[in-house]
Amino acid sequence: MTEMTNPDFDAAIAILRENDRGAYTVPTKGLYPFQWNWDSCLTALGLAALDEDRAFTEIETLFAHQWPDGMVPHIVFHVMDDGYFPGPDVWNTAAILGFETPTSGITQPPVAGFALARLMDRSPDPAHMADRARALAAAIDRWHDWFFRARDPQGQGLVAILHPWESGRDNSIDWDEAFERVPTDGIAPYTRRDTQHANPAHRPTKAQYDRYLWLVEHFRSLGWDNAKLHDASPFRVVDPGFNAILIRSCADLARLAEVLDLPEIAARNRAWAERATEALDSLWSEDHGQYLCFDRAADKLVDSASVGGILPAFAALPARRSAGLAKRIEHIAEHAEYVVPSHDPADPRFDALRYWRGPVWLVVNYMIADGLLAAGHKATAERIRRDSLRLIDAGGFAEYYGPQDGTPCGGGRFTWTAAMVIEFLRDPG
Repeated sequence: MTEMTNPDFDAAIAILRENDRGAYTVPTKGLYPFQWNWDSCLTALGLAALDEDRAFTEIETLFAHQWPDGMVPHIVFHVMDDGYFPGPDVWNTAAILGFETPTSGITQPPVAGFALARLMDRSPDPAHMADRARALAAAIDRWHDWFFRARDPQGQGLVAILHPWESGRDNSIDWDEAFERVPTDGIAPYTRRDTQHANPAHRPTKAQYDRYLWLVEHFRSLGWDNAKLHDASPFRVVDPGFNAILIRSCADLARLAEVLDLPEIAARNRAWAERATEALDSLWSEDHGQYLCFDRAADKLVDSASVGGILPAFAALPARRSAGLAKRIEHIAEHAEYVVPSHDPADPRFDALRYWRGPVWLVVNYMIADGLLAAGHKATAERIRRDSLRLIDAGGFAEYYGPQDGTPCGGGRFTWTAAMVIEFLRDPG
């Protein structure tokens, strides 16, 4: 039950309305004028507080642009807007692949299975939504299948990201070493737009952007053929947080598929979740007390203790691992006013206000807290919830926040931040 009289709830609803474009939301005006993949899926949870039908439409609009091979792109360019770079002309997927509506050529964290299951769990009339849920379940199943075909070609149980943007954690310290293998020679001249909307000191650097663009141009030169991209990319990283989201979505989709009488989808997704959960344990670091990324191209773990290694709390982990992550968060809380920072504050590479190298993001907090609560770590989950709402009081509905003083950073009046506030205000009982 949502606290309907809370002023933060009312403000959050106003932001969702403001950023609604009819059949999809934009993350925020100016900085991000299109539809983003995991933004939309998590935003749908907040939209359900307004209108269940509108919440389903948000995810359906995204999946209307699923690629024939099953991939769901990270951006859908519904309308033209030159306020964002790289735009559809850089990706060029419409011309290369014949799409009517241009999209980007990479994907994002697959949170849709979780979001759909949660919407159905809360639906006041799930039978009425069942046909729409079945159609989405089939589409999400195709996306999950694509991941294990295209991003786990050796059948190891875990999938790789091929571009930092796919992780959602664009400039994480996790990528620094692997990113050094990405060249910058030959990229076309470009003008960034993000630094015109947000403080450049809070954004990725030009050197990082050069490499982001090299990968895009490299993949484009291969015709966006997902059968080729994995082995052709110099950047192939197994992100534990990304995989945990996939695990949770597979498990939740399997549970929902059983209710919807889709036994084949249920069996497939349950098997993927079980196998990936077992494989995930190979990324655990006793020294750090959390999971680490694995650089598949270099065949080694990445010595970088980021929130990506804590995000696996979102999945159903063995009890000892959930307890270890709760302990890890409590340790980090000794060095940060607000949890959970996107990188360990004790690491000299920590940068409190620069995007994913230190700041707190409410969407990540929400997923970590949700998993910890399910695992019985109520006190740590409540600490995360409380800090998240304190950040709203300190800095409004920002894109992300400084973990030491709550400085609001990035875009303002941010859609998924508002959606997560609605979620945090929901009575977990």
